[in-house]
Amino acid sequence: MSELKDVKGIGPKSELLLNKLGIYNIEDLLTYYPVRYDILKRSNLDEVTEDDRVIIDGVVDSIPLVLRFNAKLNKMNFRLSYKDGVVGISIFNRAFMKPNLKVGTRIIVIGKYEKEKNILTASDIKFGILNNETKIEPIYHLTSGLSNKNLQTYINNALMSYGKDIIDYIPNYLKEKYPKFDIKKYIALNIVHNPPNESKLSDMIKRMKYEELFCFMVKINYLKSIKKKELGIKRNIDDKDIKSFYKLLPFKLTLDQEKVINEIVTDMNSNKIMNRLLQGDVGSGKTIVSIAAMYFNKLSGYQSALMAPTEILATQHFNNISKILDGKCTVRLLIGSLTKKEKEEIYDDLINNKIDILIGTHAIIQENVKYYNLGLVVTDEQHRFGVNQRALLKNKGITPDVLYMSATPIPRTFALTIYGDMDISIIKEMPKGRIPVETIIRKEDQISEVLNLMYEELKEHHQIYVVSPLIENEGESDLTSVINLKDEFKKAFSKVNVKVDMLHGKMSNKEKDNIMDKFKNNEINILISTTVVEVGVDVSNASMMIIFDANMFGLSTLHQLRGRVGRGNIKSTCILISKSETERLKILEETNDGFKIAEEDFKLRGSGDLFGTRQSGDMYFKIANLREDFKILEYANVDAKEFLKRTEPENMIIKNKILEMVDTD
Repeated sequence: MSELKDVKGIGPKSELLLNKLGIYNIEDLLTYYPVRYDILKRSNLDEVTEDDRVIIDGVVDSIPLVLRFNAKLNKMNFRLSYKDGVVGISIFNRAFMKPNLKVGTRIIVIGKYEKEKNILTASDIKFGILNNETKIEPIYHLTSGLSNKNLQTYINNALMSYGKDIIDYIPNYLKEKYPKFDIKKYIALNIVHNPPNESKLSDMIKRMKYEELFCFMVKINYLKSIKKKELGIKRNIDDKDIKSFYKLLPFKLTLDQEKVINEIVTDMNSNKIMNRLLQGDVGSGKTIVSIAAMYFNKLSGYQSALMAPTEILATQHFNNISKILDGKCTVRLLIGSLTKKEKEEIYDDLINNKIDILIGTHAIIQENVKYYNLGLVVTDEQHRFGVNQRALLKNKGITPDVLYMSATPIPRTFALTIYGDMDISIIKEMPKGRIPVETIIRKEDQISEVLNLMYEELKEHHQIYVVSPLIENEGESDLTSVINLKDEFKKAFSKVNVKVDMLHGKMSNKEKDNIMDKFKNNEINILISTTVVEVGVDVSNASMMIIFDANMFGLSTLHQLRGRVGRGNIKSTCILISKSETERLKILEETNDGFKIAEEDFKLRGSGDLFGTRQSGDMYFKIANLREDFKILEYANVDAKEFLKRTEPENMIIKNKILEMVDTD
């Protein structure tokens, strides 16, 4: 296919602006979908009230007159002839439009109408006319220097010159199955970018969503099929080994934990490569299960690697695992703060089989780290162990089992589809003796009550998390920011010896780790943060979580944040402060079950909140929405499985094109 610069109207400057939007080739441009559509329906001026948004179309009936009040304020007046008569139009700060508003020009005017004066004060003027009394206008996400009109022109020029070359990933037999999708892709794209009516637009959006989800499920099911064929390590773990692990523990495991350990042992005793997702609420005991897997792996004569998202979390894992497996396994920690000599010592011990379990960030599986016989990789939810990483290890002659741990509960049917390339284990039962976190909702005007509750916790020498959606105030935002809160709490507790500090994503990893270290060591009493604390370190002395503008977060995110407290044996509280939407938040007052909350979140907000920040290229969709389009996803999944079995030439060509796009992360 041709390049962006070959499209009429796209010069070097425009190409750079398109690159900023993630548009690097013609296919990117043609599949850069509108974020929304403005449906412009003609109003009847006899029926509108003063507050109604009015839309009329007609022709300019008089030369516009511009009144200038000062350098920053001007007003333009002219008459518009429309189907029922003539109306006066006033619009502010659009004097630059005057040369284009010649008498006879067809325009659409949007604004508010004053019946007594017969004047429409416009908020916007668009060129053109409303066909059949309706016009659908695509609205795109833009970058500074690029207008909606320009982008649409580039897309239409590309469609005209190169639309027929774009690859259609829906095979003909599926188009027969779904007759509404039996339309050439470039025609479907033309309708999406230039909708003639709402009905055709709706059909073509469904078609493009289906194609995107079909490609995704072909990739997912293909990955699952090749992983099934790969031979892994066959071990011989028996009941005696399992019982020997249980004896190491100072507590009794839950039935769920024992069940999942048995599932993992079955995987490890087979000759297939384990590729298992372990889901469990915060505090449900996933780490103990992973320690069991690493212990059995050592008994079988293999090494394990545990990847954590941050050095401080890696250190926490190291301390916990060393304590439980003391004398049974050699556990080492590889982090950036070690000296060169210490790192080299670890490298030597690793290749010489003197280390059973290596813990660190993703660097522990990189090229310069060589294992004697790596048999198991355990990762947390920040790491999707991808094709590149597998290839890296396979090139060293290693095909380890992989166990993913996720504290983000996801509805099972959804997880089975999205994580179709994995087996799924779930821990729902919480360990005995864990005190549930009490959750209460308060309005902003009840802040004095919240301060009193905080003071009571501080008197007990407990620590407090405070979370805000913003680092600093942006423009006219009325949201509470981390920086503002730090100042406010310093003032509020100025008469008592309280140390307040903050943590946010703009800090370096070193700065974040330093702050978390201080908080863990009780050198900070109140830690004000963005959601970077969502997946974090256990601070058993933290007994209160306060979340400002809680209505800005999804239920699953709030549940994850709440899980930062109640890590010890102290009664803990989570306070949700919200300006609005308190009804939606009530489920958090009613339950601590992350899976129930995830189901509710899935209904209300969709997948974005379930997964947090995008963690894998696989989860990026241009037009599909996993909540709204889950039914389409289910059809696409069934179709993808059947498609992968077909060997007709047309299907093989499409299959090869899709598999070229298999995500390598």
